[in-house]
Amino acid sequence: MPIRQRMHVGDVEAVRVGRLQSGINTTFVVYRIGDTLIDAGPSNQWRAVRAFVAEKAPRRLVLTHHHEDHSGNASRVARLYGLKPLAPEMSRDKLRRGYRTPPVQRFVWGPPRPVETDPLPDRIVLPAGDTLMPIHTPGHAKDHHCLFRPEHRALFSGDMFLSRRLTHMRADEDLALLMRSLAELLKLDFELVFCAHRGPAEDGFAAMTEKLAFLKQLCLDARHLHNEGVPENVGTERLLGPEDFLSKLSFGNISKRNLYRQATLVPLEELA
Repeated sequence: MPIRQRMHVGDVEAVRVGRLQSGINTTFVVYRIGDTLIDAGPSNQWRAVRAFVAEKAPRRLVLTHHHEDHSGNASRVARLYGLKPLAPEMSRDKLRRGYRTPPVQRFVWGPPRPVETDPLPDRIVLPAGDTLMPIHTPGHAKDHHCLFRPEHRALFSGDMFLSRRLTHMRADEDLALLMRSLAELLKLDFELVFCAHRGPAEDGFAAMTEKLAFLKQLCLDARHLHNEGVPENVGTERLLGPEDFLSKLSFGNISKRNLYRQATLVPLEELA
């Protein structure tokens, strides 16, 4: 599959790749700042990723978390360019040993490929002298990190943004943790957001603020329906619409019902 789209914002270059193009989350964006790659893309898109990577030989690969769409080509990049990817400490064992993924994710992204990594430092100095500051942002995954580039008021958000309005959630995600992570990120001084699926968002701070506000209101509405005794499937459809093909294809692993269920459980003090 060829590169679907090229992007360039300041000194950040990027390409969008993906087997499918049926919604923003079925494609993936690999970013590059000079000789530093941020995430490696899914293994079934290696041909397109390799063409992009080969344009400027990387000296560093930074992984935001272990998921196969982010780390799938890390072992190939490491082998070709003689480097060791940097990964969050909580990611490293999974990346080394490999891990099972649901069939729908293997179809969309390809299987994960084991890779040895070095620990992600507290601060990464880029060749121009500016920095990437890893920030632990659990919720989507326990090991998820964003990368803050303060000198450019930019945030490489991994999977923390995706959309101003979430409609689905994976069974292993934690909505309360996700909202806490969003709130912590919004204490930072950034404007640009580089999302691994949506791509660059120049109004990124406003977009992430809107996302957190949406999730808080969803939690309040879901809790109200739950307290009124409205069945879970009815409440889900009322607030998020009927389940779609993605829920059926993933056997409920990625569904609207997961999001609704978690929304009813977020403590009230998180919603202030």
